[in-house]
Amino acid sequence: MPQPQLKNRFRGYYPVVIDVETAGFDPQKNALLEIAATLTEMSDDGELYCGETIQFNIEPFEGSVLEQSALEFNGIDPSNPLRAAVDERTALQEIFKQIRKRQKHYSCQRSVMVAHNSAFDMGFVNAAIARANIKRSPLHPFVSFDTTSLAGLTLGQTVLVKACKAAGIEFDNKEAHSALYDTQKTAELFCYMVNKWKSLGGWQEPEEAAADK
Repeated sequence: MPQPQLKNRFRGYYPVVIDVETAGFDPQKNALLEIAATLTEMSDDGELYCGETIQFNIEPFEGSVLEQSALEFNGIDPSNPLRAAVDERTALQEIFKQIRKRQKHYSCQRSVMVAHNSAFDMGFVNAAIARANIKRSPLHPFVSFDTTSLAGLTLGQTVLVKACKAAGIEFDNKEAHSALYDTQKTAELFCYMVNKWKSLGGWQEPEEAAADK
């Protein structure tokens, strides 16, 4: 039996889990304050699991608007020098560098963002890419995997903490609303749902499926 290939699982896409913390809801005017990305890996028996997580605190871009209500919600103080924040371009370039390495390792043709309420995260990432004048992003510009929808389908829950608990994944509310923690928990949830679907016979390697016909 051939070894499972990550490139076959998502039509040539390499999934990378991303979460952002922001200073509001408008990606064009509100600052991106944190970003984290968890790389995914696949074992020899075809199980998806969480790999390395990369995280950066981000300096608000020039002219950005910081909504006080958003800062109170996520507990971020953008002026705190201990944040060791970097500019958007530096953070994105380093994250993309690591994504490309894993994408190449698995012979995938492109990467796809996985996120909880992915339209929100994608909007801020794409806006930051444009501001940073990054011409080549490994991420597909509009395709994403939304764990909110997937969790609603598979677990009957759409809130991240409730979906994790339904999946038996430990979740600490005190750690929530940081890009690092939320990304790692979203990644665990995504891997759980993908692996559960496989265990139920919902997806097989193309060669295996053909052999069963």
